[in-house]
Amino acid sequence: MAQFDVIEQEGVRLVKCTLNNETVKTESGALYYMRGQINMESKAPSMGGFLKSLATGESVFRPTYTGTGEVYLEPSLGGFHVMDCGGETWILEGGAYWASEASITVDIHRENTLTALKSGEGFMDYQTKVSGQGQVVLASQGPVEVVHLHNDKLTVDGRYVLARSSGLKYSVQRATKSLLGSMTSGEYMVRIYEGTGTVLMAPMPYWRQRLFDSISSIRAAQKPGG
Repeated sequence: MAQFDVIEQEGVRLVKCTLNNETVKTESGALYYMRGQINMESKAPSMGGFLKSLATGESVFRPTYTGTGEVYLEPSLGGFHVMDCGGETWILEGGAYWASEASITVDIHRENTLTALKSGEGFMDYQTKVSGQGQVVLASQGPVEVVHLHNDKLTVDGRYVLARSSGLKYSVQRATKSLLGSMTSGEYMVRIYEGTGTVLMAPMPYWRQRLFDSISSIRAAQKPGG
């Protein structure tokens, strides 16, 4: 089993993958540097995978690293969370997938059109689906909180959820039953997770990540046409 470690230095975090004649796959462009006898390979996807990538905007290529040594992935002001897939299927929000063991199957999950429209993602809201036995690394804006639901309901205002077990029912609804109530409450549409399963969420960003996002938003607003 490959080992994933999250290293933090000077408020910046990165993932180190330790391989012992093993293979891991990563998001395209995630490599920082590597040492040891490791071979990097990026295979062309099948036609079906290529068409899915065109439709979803997800990266066409996810490189693999095989051998013995260490692979370091790009650092971030945000954070990373290592989860055990446990033979289950998980739905990841866009941008949450960062790396995984070779035993993990990485695929596409599509929400129904009505849910996609309500969530603000347009007609096609595609997410990443992972399944199998092994570990998956998630990129997050802050520390990850694990929420276990037992015939329960979780309501979230914003895109704070990174992953959910596939057995949970997901929908996007008005915050209150009436349109006026939703508008006057300041909380128009919320994301609902119902049933029995697990949700991984990062509601509180690391302060450096929050500062960076704030500065980026200000600069974008100052650009012509922003």
